[in-house]
Amino acid sequence: MSEPHAWDGRDGTDAGRRVSGDVLDTLSNDMHSALVPPGALHHRVTAALSNWQLDDAEQLLAGAERDASPYVAAAPAGGAPEAAPTSLGRAWADTLRAELLVRRLRVAGFTLVGDPVPSGSPAGPALDLHAGVAELIDGTAEDADPRAESASRAALAIALVRSAKAAFDAADDDLQRAAGLARHARIELLSRRIDAAMDEAVEAASLLDPALVPSALLVDTLGTLAGVLADLELMPLALDYQRRAHETAQAAGADPAVLGPDDPDPDVLVAASATQLGELCAELGEGLLEDGAAESARPYFAEARELAEQALAQLPPGAPGVVPAQVVHGWALVGLDEQAAAVGQLRGAVRLSAAAADRDRLASAQLALGRALRRQGDGRAGDEHLVAALTLATEHGLPRLRRAALRELCTLHADLDDAGRALPYLQAYLADELDRVDERRTRWVELFGRRKSLLETERAAGQLRRQAYEDPLTHLPNRRYAEARLDGLLAAGDVPALAVVDVDRFKSINDSIGHPGGDAVLRAIGELLVAGVRDTDEVCRWAGDEFVILLPETTAEQAERALERIRASVARYPWVELGLDLPVTISAGIASATRGDDRKTLFAAADGVLYDAKRSGRDRVVRLSALTQTRAEDTRPGGAPAAPARVPAVAVPAVPVVAAVPVADADRAAAAVRGEAAGFASLLTDPYVALATDRPGEPVLGPLPAGPVQTAAQPEVVWATGRSTEQVLALVARARAEFPDRPALVLRAAPETLVALAAEHGPATTMDAAAMAAAIGPLPSPVGRATVLCPGGPDTPVAAEVAFVARVAGTEARRIDDLTGAVGTPDGDRTPLEDADCLVVVAGAEASLAAVVAARTDVPVVAVPTSAGQPVAFGGLAALLTMLSSAAPGVVVSTVDNGYSAGVFAARVARRAAATR
Repeated sequence: MSEPHAWDGRDGTDAGRRVSGDVLDTLSNDMHSALVPPGALHHRVTAALSNWQLDDAEQLLAGAERDASPYVAAAPAGGAPEAAPTSLGRAWADTLRAELLVRRLRVAGFTLVGDPVPSGSPAGPALDLHAGVAELIDGTAEDADPRAESASRAALAIALVRSAKAAFDAADDDLQRAAGLARHARIELLSRRIDAAMDEAVEAASLLDPALVPSALLVDTLGTLAGVLADLELMPLALDYQRRAHETAQAAGADPAVLGPDDPDPDVLVAASATQLGELCAELGEGLLEDGAAESARPYFAEARELAEQALAQLPPGAPGVVPAQVVHGWALVGLDEQAAAVGQLRGAVRLSAAAADRDRLASAQLALGRALRRQGDGRAGDEHLVAALTLATEHGLPRLRRAALRELCTLHADLDDAGRALPYLQAYLADELDRVDERRTRWVELFGRRKSLLETERAAGQLRRQAYEDPLTHLPNRRYAEARLDGLLAAGDVPALAVVDVDRFKSINDSIGHPGGDAVLRAIGELLVAGVRDTDEVCRWAGDEFVILLPETTAEQAERALERIRASVARYPWVELGLDLPVTISAGIASATRGDDRKTLFAAADGVLYDAKRSGRDRVVRLSALTQTRAEDTRPGGAPAAPARVPAVAVPAVPVVAAVPVADADRAAAAVRGEAAGFASLLTDPYVALATDRPGEPVLGPLPAGPVQTAAQPEVVWATGRSTEQVLALVARARAEFPDRPALVLRAAPETLVALAAEHGPATTMDAAAMAAAIGPLPSPVGRATVLCPGGPDTPVAAEVAFVARVAGTEARRIDDLTGAVGTPDGDRTPLEDADCLVVVAGAEASLAAVVAARTDVPVVAVPTSAGQPVAFGGLAALLTMLSSAAPGVVVSTVDNGYSAGVFAARVARRAAATR
């Protein structure tokens, strides 16, 4: 690495230590603790960042660099890779440093994603963030593009934000997590990533339970969130959250026991929240004035003046909050047509803000003074202050203040009949207004409430979900969790090792000390397994006396060493204390995933070598060698299968002979050694077919039960719409009792109903969260293939329902949510349209696509109209008529939103087509 850049906050200079030393001395020299709000160092860094005193903030953060860069791999301890510990302190250090980097990017004229800030900055083309990472790692900045330093800032900021988010997600403190998310939303706004800021704000809001105890941190978090919502143009929501912040501050100020030694004085806390609330009231009033609703605006200005006067009365002379309160008070007076009283107060606020280098507050004061002078008739003096406010707002990423300054300047020069000066301001204002996108803002108001409600529902269902995923005897994760977690690891491209562990001769243990004693043995085994693995590994109880261990990013050899240590510790355990005369032993089989493996193939491989360990004498660990991961086909010259060569697996302490691998094909054997083979898939004759989910890489809530049924029985259908969870459970139980040989299919179920079904029926449950559906009972063996196509968006839930029903009805279901790409994208020698026995097209607003698909293939097509689309779609009637009037042959049309009927019909067509081949 090259020498640290001044901007990255990593220099440990004496200057940096001097700046922060007085803070650390009061906090046991714990820099990271001081950075966790409401720590004193956190407060100072936040103030420096808000005032754009970036060099000061950098010096304050310099001493916090005690952890490695996100780009430097941690040195392994003892030869084994260990996960670096994360903490709330590190999360806040990363968050504050990321904000510093983003603010420096804004000064340089770029955003967090490397694009120039569209504000007239001469930044030129976008940054090459990849080159920035290379500069950061290789240290070649001296000879590089001068913009490489900014690219490195952006790359490092992205890494720090990701690191901080992971640490906040792992924290148990919802309030600290909400505070971090609100701060991240502000960082995203600084870089003009509006959608990302919205997502962070929604999640932060969902964590702020009304029952939280009043505290200074809660006041600050609510206020930060209110500011973010205001910048997102969600002013009514912003006002609601700031009112809650002010009420919380009053409650905290009334109870001295609530505030800690690092918290502000109660009067200062209440005054600051009142000032922020008054500022939002004045801003709302100003918006109403611009819309010509002067009478509606007056109550907001009156409330802003009252709040500012309360704040000024509570604050001691010279306190930092006096100037902001004066600005709000002056602004309110201007809104109430009392400009003469406001001008003197605002001139003083401008002088004090400039002297204190408080640029954010200076911009607000300049704007308020310019507005007062304009309305008083002093246009030339007003122009000077408004231009100063516009410059500060543009430099420091204050969009609301910038738009207000542009609007005032445009109005001022229009009043002066100076069209030449007014026009550029008008053009800039209109450009900013287009950037706001009023339609999207309206949608955000709705989405905010919906997303927040959804997050709260998921959190309320969290306890049920944990119960569904926890083994009640050992309190370890259960089989359902293990399968979903393994699916997720494999889908994410991880290369985990899987160990299947079995207690030797467990039946004799139960016979010897009874079932309660056997339960005690299983609990002890679970504890020994957990104690013997890393924090990143996961031990789950699979069934009975069988456990599985998931070891992410681990080779079979590494897993073998760990399991051998565990095997020895189990054998040494004092089992006599549980009433056993002989020690308990375990056997383990290990396989490591390679390219092409799914959960079923990987488990089958590990389970196979487990039984080799059993046959070889028990009390041993066996791993599958690399060559056993592929079985090549070979025949004798006469056509009879060749006698396979036997390849030994690696075993401890014995070396048994396990899987047979023909090695006549030298190229394929060499490919297996290089890891280029298709994994364990060829070890199984019945490949596993996974159900599609709504997002790639996300596992379904429950697995497909093992043991395929050979006949396709019509599923019993339970519609969950309009029924309570208890009613659905009762109907499912009745259907299973009456028809045990076929699955009970639950459709249109709420998340809590799906969780309850999983808890009630265990491994017999198959779910698809996107389809809002579950199947309880054995699924038929898939025959044929049905491909479900849709344009995505609001049509996706119906498409997911079609695919799920088709799979439950007995055919392989494949879902493609990019219908346009599927029509013209080749897949090997055949397009996705031809590689199916039946096609289902699900569409609402784009209903004509069904005819397009039918015209390009001779595969039977089922068209499903949906009610998604514009209001003129008349609840799907327009889509239905479009499909019915299509001239394309080979198309049948279902009723609107009827994914069930379409799925059953597609399965019947696909099964019959496959049977005739």
